[in-house]
Amino acid sequence: MSDAQTWTVIGVLGAAFLGTLTIVSTLFVHIVRSEVRRLEGTFGARFDAMDRDIQALMRHTFGIDRGE
Repeated sequence: MSDAQTWTVIGVLGAAFLGTLTIVSTLFVHIVRSEVRRLEGTFGARFDAMDRDIQALMRHTFGIDRGE
């Protein structure tokens, strides 16, 4: 291989590597964001349920309505 062919191969492989790295990092960020959104929804629902339980206990035990 001549010098020009060697540098062409190096350039093509470098571009392919950077392209692959970009795609993988973009997909990784997308997956992490979707998992965080899913966890926020799960914990939000659990906290809402817990808040309803606390309000029921307050009404039952002390006759206090914390105002919904």
